[in-house]
Order: sequence, then C-alpha cells, then structure tokens
Amino acid sequence: MTPSARLAAAIDLLSEMEAAPRRPADAVANAFFRERRYIGGGDRRAVSDRVWAVLRHWRHLGWWLERVGAPASPRARLIAAMQVMPRPGEVPAALFSGDRYGAAPLTAAEQDLAARLRGQSLDSPEMPQAVRLEVPDWLLPGLADMFGTTLEAEIAALGGEAPLDLRVNLLKTTRREAARLLAEGGIDAEETTLSPWGLRVPGRQPVTATAAFKAGLVEIQDEGSQIVVAAADARPGMRVLDYCAGAAGKTLGMAMTMQNRGHIVACDVSEPRLDGAVRRLRRAGVHNAERHLLVPGDRWARRRAGSFDRVLVDAPCTGTGTWRRNPDARLRLSERDLEELTAKQGEILSTAATLVRPGGRLIYATCSVLREENQDRIATFLAASPHYRLARPAPDCGLPPDLARDGMIALSPLRHGTDGFFAAVLERVD
Repeated sequence: MTPSARLAAAIDLLSEMEAAPRRPADAVANAFFRERRYIGGGDRRAVSDRVWAVLRHWRHLGWWLERVGAPASPRARLIAAMQVMPRPGEVPAALFSGDRYGAAPLTAAEQDLAARLRGQSLDSPEMPQAVRLEVPDWLLPGLADMFGTTLEAEIAALGGEAPLDLRVNLLKTTRREAARLLAEGGIDAEETTLSPWGLRVPGRQPVTATAAFKAGLVEIQDEGSQIVVAAADARPGMRVLDYCAGAAGKTLGMAMTMQNRGHIVACDVSEPRLDGAVRRLRRAGVHNAERHLLVPGDRWARRRAGSFDRVLVDAPCTGTGTWRRNPDARLRLSERDLEELTAKQGEILSTAATLVRPGGRLIYATCSVLREENQDRIATFLAASPHYRLARPAPDCGLPPDLARDGMIALSPLRHGTDGFFAAVLERVD
C-alpha cells in the first residue's frame, strides 16, 4: 500500500470505530482487517499505529479541533495529529494525495485547519487537567484520591504502550528453555522481575507464529495477571474454581501450579469465551480442568457450597488498569458503568464466598486501579462476612515478599511495569 492508501485505511477504520462507540476498538479493528485480507502485515501495523496514536490522544485532539472551530471527524483528527504530533518528513497535503486507493485531497477548510494547527504542540497550558491526562472529567477526582502526588506520572504510564509478556508453561518446559527456543525463532525475551514464570518481549513480535507458542510452551499473559495466579497459590491435589474464567488464561496458570493434579473448574456466563478455552487448554497439555457455563437459575453453585480449596474471582470491572492496551476504553466509561459494575462485583463475591471450604481461600482480582472496585469492595465484603479475613499470600508461592500489603496487591505500570491489577487474598476461618 502507498502511504496515502494507508492513510485512507486509517480514516476508514476510525470511521467504523466512531460508528460503534460501545464496541472495543480492537474488536472493530480485527473485523476491519479480516474483511480486507489484501492488507498485508506491515500495512496493518502502519494503519493500526496511526489509529491507536489518535485513540491515545483523543481528548487532546478534540480539544484542539474545538479550539479552532473544526468538526471532530476522523479526517480532521488525523490532520490534527499530523500537526501537533508530527512525524519526520510527513506532509499532510502530500499524504492526502487523491491517488487511486489513497486519501482524498484536502478541502479548503481542511487546508485551513492544517495551517492553523501547524507549529502547535500536543499539550497546551490552557488544557484542563482531565484533557491533558486523557481521562473522563467525572473520574479525575477519584483517580487523584487514589494516586495523590503521583497522579500525573501514574496516568502517563497507563497511557503508554504495553510490553508483550509471556507466561512459560512449566508443564512442558522451563523458563530458560522457553527463552532459548524463542531466540531460535528470532524473538529475544527477558525474564520478568515479579512473576517467576514470565518472559517479556520488546515491541510487538509475532509470538503466535513461533514453534514455542504452537507447542504450548508459552502463553501470552501480562505479568500482572501472572501475579494473580501466583497469589491464588493453587497446589497439586486441590479442588480449584476459576469463577469468572473467560477464555481461561488464569485457569491455565493455576493448572500449571497444580502440576495437572487435582481438579479445576472454569466457569463463565459466556459460552463463546468458554468455547475459546478448549484449544488453549489442549495446547497447554492441561487435563485436570473442566468447563461449566453459568446460566440464570443455575443450581450448580448451591450444590457445591463449601467444597473448593481455592476460588478465584477475576471480577468484571472497568478495565482501567488496561488503558495502555485499550485506550479507547477511557472514552466509553461512564459513572453508570462504574455503579453497575461495583454492584455486580459485590453479588459475584458473595456467591463465590459460599463455595470456599473452611480453611480455604477466596482470591478477588480486577484489572482496575479504582478504589471503588478494589479496596472499597473488599472492605464492604469483610464487613458483611465475619467468616472471612484478609490473609498473606503463601511465602513460597513465588511472589516477592513485600509485594502484598495486608493481604492485598495493587500493581500499576508506573511502579511495577505491569498492567494495573488488584488482588486480595481472603481466608475462610470456619
């Protein structure tokens, strides 16, 4: 594709994202490229890079467009991005070439827009703080309360680009051997500092095309998610429940720490997500796991009350800890979303608590940095659940000893280099 054709594709992709504002951008992009298989890998990366740069700076660009009185269309956002975030040697008029398959030439109004923004920087002293930090106005006070004096640095880290983390599957190999095999495939990986099973790959590499991935030696999983698996401390011979399993990423990790011995159940309300777990479980060599679809009126949980040694609740949440992977999620999040999610988290936590045997542990986790979904949720639960108490992660679970405070782990990109994750370890005392 020519540079102008890549730009035209970026305009089309942004237009499709704006037409489906409640749909995650990565899902829109996947469908967009699936329908256009003629766009090669290098072109996909170039188009995606340009679009995600706009998503990461959506409020900045919108502020500049409003300031100069221009409509915030996909073309206008890309023009503004070229001016306030210029790339070396890139000239908007040349990219909007009008060539076959290329972006249509700039209109007179668009030429005026480009001229008015030329020489401006991305940030302006006049920008409101929420715009500068790329967060919803209503959410800023809560984030400021959470992070205090490190607010701007924490939010900047959440707006950066995420690394590619892998979890080595100890059922099949060692971390050293997995790194060696990846290197043979042209992918260099370094050991993670917090997870005892993690490898970090710089940039975006085609890991899924490697022999190591296809053989189930590694899985793509953020280091923070691996920390949650370690905190669960699922051991051989235990009965373990992954109550909100999704596609079973943490199920895979816990089956590994169980050494394929014992029994693990992956539950979810989504049949497609559970169906997607089948191939992953098979590739990883996991044979002590089963799946269960949770449906309204299901008596499955009631029949298994008090029967599990470990119950992991990876609760549905705002996903604020994954903003560096999903910058568009900031645009969709509303106060009502947070209210509905915290209510649902409370309900799920209460139900899951009934499934833990006396002396067993309940692990509550989110990929959120918000106090309402994390510390406040645990405080509310404990106030209503006298049979539970916070507990320290087991000293031999593989985690650094100072990572947890009072039974809770709060991770962030700034302090730990992971996504924003929260985990609380709760022990049933009778």
